[in-house]
Amino acid sequence: MRLVVDLNRCQGYAQCAFLAPEVFTMHGEESLVYAPWADDEHREKVARAVAACPVQAITADGLDDPDDTPERPAQAGRGA
Repeated sequence: MRLVVDLNRCQGYAQCAFLAPEVFTMHGEESLVYAPWADDEHREKVARAVAACPVQAITADGLDDPDDTPERPAQAGRGA
């Protein structure tokens, strides 16, 4: 699933980092770092993190319907 965090809205409460540390981490006290793509194995934790964000800064495309997840773009540097 594709994740987007509105970093202008994010206030650094770190609920997402607590609930889904494989996907969201804090860099310092206020700066969030996250993986823009999360594997299906993290779906439940990501859903909890999205719901727990006090400012609703996180959106996850394909969270509700795994078949509706946008395709992950090919990584640069890999041959076809």
